[in-house]
Amino acid sequence: MVFEKIVEIIGEQLGIDDMSEVTMNTSLIKDLEADSLDAVEIIMAIEDEFGVEIPDDEAEKFKNIGDIVKYVEAKK
Repeated sequence: MVFEKIVEIIGEQLGIDDMSEVTMNTSLIKDLEADSLDAVEIIMAIEDEFGVEIPDDEAEKFKNIGDIVKYVEAKK
């Protein structure tokens, strides 16, 4: 499923082993303390994994993991 794979990618990029508490409402910046470079790397990894392109203006609108999941599901 898209959510699980995205959570796995985020965990890998941020070096977080236990992602069990992560939900669709989890914020990359506020909750997981990702910085802007982390966010860019996560988006690039998601693009590679799912074969989708996420323009910067769309990525800037993402408030939480659910927003990313919905975007990827709509583009697949």
